[in-house]
Amino acid sequence: MWSEEQVSEFGLTVGLGGFMLFMLFIIWNLARESRAGRMGTFILFFVLAFGMIGFVAKSIIARVLGI
Repeated sequence: MWSEEQVSEFGLTVGLGGFMLFMLFIIWNLARESRAGRMGTFILFFVLAFGMIGFVAKSIIARVLGI
């Protein structure tokens, strides 16, 4: 049986990872439907995905430092 910590870790990594991929799809769809062009699409991805990049960086740093 899985412990509460294992279920939480699984949900955080896999569940949130899947949610982040879905959010990237939403950003791409928004750029496509608004006909943002290359620069507009880049700006959308940079600004809207910036928080996700920070979350991933925090996870990587925590693993490297062993926290």
